[in-house]
Amino acid sequence: MGIIWLMALVAALNGCTKGTGTVDQGQTPADTLGLPGWTLVWHDEFEGNAVDSLKWSYEVNGDGGGNNELQYYTARPQNSLVTNGVLVIQAQQESYLGKSYTSARMRTLGKGDWKYGRFDVRAMLPAGKGLWPAIWMLPTDWVYGGWPVSGEIDIMELLGDNTRKVYGTIHYGSSVQNHQSTGSSYVLTAPADFDTQFHLFTLEWDSTGMRWFVDGAKYFTATHGAPFDQRFHLLLNVAVGGNWPGNPDATTSFPQAMQVDYVRVYRKSN
Repeated sequence: MGIIWLMALVAALNGCTKGTGTVDQGQTPADTLGLPGWTLVWHDEFEGNAVDSLKWSYEVNGDGGGNNELQYYTARPQNSLVTNGVLVIQAQQESYLGKSYTSARMRTLGKGDWKYGRFDVRAMLPAGKGLWPAIWMLPTDWVYGGWPVSGEIDIMELLGDNTRKVYGTIHYGSSVQNHQSTGSSYVLTAPADFDTQFHLFTLEWDSTGMRWFVDGAKYFTATHGAPFDQRFHLLLNVAVGGNWPGNPDATTSFPQAMQVDYVRVYRKSN
């Protein structure tokens, strides 16, 4: 079932152009991807035929992410691939190393690490109860201690049973027992949901605070100091189940995928 769906997805993507409203990065030099006031410092347009190992690595484990998630994260092409300029991170229902679901969790640790900047990720998200796609950041150096003491930045999270609502959040605190979070959410008013069209998720982060946007519309601002004054790296994943979304039920169909059109990182121009 998973392989058949994957072949159908590849065929469908090969039969269409890259998401509307973007430049064809296969024909456009990187220096044209600029934004006024910002300088492009890192990007992946997913124009090749495989995940770029110079930019991404995989977390491979079935540990449940500390949230009692149900998936086993793999580095297999069944769970992540690049086709027609799109990264596909796919969650499947299958028996694998003691788990009933598989997926992928990719990160830029040691290959893309930043203190401050603008982070643009254009993506289309999966749907279904128990699906939990995320675009987020963790500390590279853990200067202040383990989670959540050194912080966590969630650029976008979605619970698959409500495909019109995404969340932006920061996590911090002096210990796991004193975990704190600050965040807000954005609800689409247009007819299309987050699982039927690509949308642009943006975080702007500087020494004074952070600002979250969806398709250019700002919906949340957070002020901060430490621990958000150190290097962080990006993560992309689709979790299945867990404390927050709950587990899949009979209404959830598999496979499900988060499709990523591009990831672009900018620093503020002087």
